[in-house]
Amino acid sequence: MRRAKNVLGTDLQPCSLEPRTGFYRDGCCNTGPGDVGLHLVCTQVTAEFLEFSRRAGNDLSTPVPEYAFPGLKPGDRWCVCVSRWVEALEAGAAAPVVLASTHISALEFVSLEELIEHAVDAPQRKPRP
Repeated sequence: MRRAKNVLGTDLQPCSLEPRTGFYRDGCCNTGPGDVGLHLVCTQVTAEFLEFSRRAGNDLSTPVPEYAFPGLKPGDRWCVCVSRWVEALEAGAAAPVVLASTHISALEFVSLEELIEHAVDAPQRKPRP
């Protein structure tokens, strides 16, 4: 089985196993035909992003035991829908991104430069001579 790639072009790394994230709850921002929301962006959620998401209709803070969802708190990592992340970006509430764990398909909706600008794991730039 071929591993998915991240936005850096390397193998997709896990986003979070605690809490277990991903559309498939495999810890990764993997996607497939059933993932209509496109849970592609690995974020390290902030209070501001959680509040933005709640106001936009997706409360990620409240536990939902019947789905084994513990509710998120600031600092947790979670695969979010790329469209929600872009909405948050435009509203100035984008959560930090983990590039190594963000699915390459996110680049169809947001630029690598925008992701890098909000990355917790941005690649080091070599100084110019």
